[in-house]
Amino acid sequence: MEFIIVAIAVIIIFLYNKIIEPKVIIGQVNPVLKKLMEKDYEFLLRVRYKDSDIDVGALFSRRIRDGILITAVLIFILAITGYLNYMFLMFCFIAGFMVFKSGYTKLKSYYKARLHYMDSMLPYYLKSLEILVQHYTVPVALSRSIDTAPEIFKPGLRTLVAKIDEGDSTIQPYIDFANEYPVRDSMRMMRLLYRLGLGSNEDKHEQIMMFSRTVSSLQNKARELKYKDRLENMEKRTMMMLFVTGGGVLLVLFMSMTIMMGI
Repeated sequence: MEFIIVAIAVIIIFLYNKIIEPKVIIGQVNPVLKKLMEKDYEFLLRVRYKDSDIDVGALFSRRIRDGILITAVLIFILAITGYLNYMFLMFCFIAGFMVFKSGYTKLKSYYKARLHYMDSMLPYYLKSLEILVQHYTVPVALSRSIDTAPEIFKPGLRTLVAKIDEGDSTIQPYIDFANEYPVRDSMRMMRLLYRLGLGSNEDKHEQIMMFSRTVSSLQNKARELKYKDRLENMEKRTMMMLFVTGGGVLLVLFMSMTIMMGI
């Protein structure tokens, strides 16, 4: 026990005086630690920070450093207080692992929330685009829709319009937009939009009607999803209130029994 306390204290002193560099140590064991990196970690980082030059290795090393530091600090505190045993030692490692994983779970939560937001906003954007397509060609309608589009779609729309203006008449710019916003039915809607842009004036009305029916269907799904989310939030709040109320009642009963037994 005393050896553990002294060892941890020495390590903390070395780290504080920069005798030991965590980056150097992590860099030496990096090939082994990289096996802990999640497969989609780099993708989630690029989605979150929108930077192609982001240092994935440095951010991953920071996660490892934080997990190790939390584990070491908890072991040190428990060793000083005399509560260190195998059970608490396991708790320290679990806490360190949870801190290490928290960086990934935050990115995953951000990505899911972003997808959910895009999924709910896409039908309403397509509805406004449908009105423009009735009066303009598809490239012009896309260009005019940027100003009124949801903020989250504007970068992708600017890229899409720029590729079309550069002379790319293939479906690839539309596919790239769908890949950048991989929500429900985005790929199908971009394909419909591309075919609408290729259609002649004779069958444009029929294609617009098909596009309109698909957009209306997506809007109905978005409304259903919105109502479902509201219902789930209400259920969560109700369960939280029940747990808080039940816990408060149990606490009052426990305190009452303790007072009675003390009397």
